[in-house]
Amino acid sequence: MWKSNVRQIAQMKADPSVHFLLAVEDESLMRFIAVLRGKLKRNRHSAYLVLGVDKNYRRQGVASALFEEVFSWSQIQGISRLELTVIKHNHPAFNLYSKMGFILEGEKVRSLMIDGKPVNEYYMYKLL
Repeated sequence: MWKSNVRQIAQMKADPSVHFLLAVEDESLMRFIAVLRGKLKRNRHSAYLVLGVDKNYRRQGVASALFEEVFSWSQIQGISRLELTVIKHNHPAFNLYSKMGFILEGEKVRSLMIDGKPVNEYYMYKLL
């Protein structure tokens, strides 16, 4: 549904290991994924994903379309492992990532401070 609205932003000239995909509607940003690829020979096969979403565009298939684009691009680039983190209590995001094939790898204890309180994150991965 949203695939036609997914836009690829050219790799940053200053850092070709960074790749962005955006989903837009009427020039408004709905969601983005940044792909941060490993820079060393030993980790070039992996990439860390950073995601952002506008709360008004949840549960509309936007994230799934972006993930599919990332999966295709990653395979072309020779990336065989994708990683991301999710706040432990963010159940909707955890469920989305699981649906997209990400597997729980571990827990990062007290990795974030939100409103002055320590919060744990789950570390997830997907092999392509």
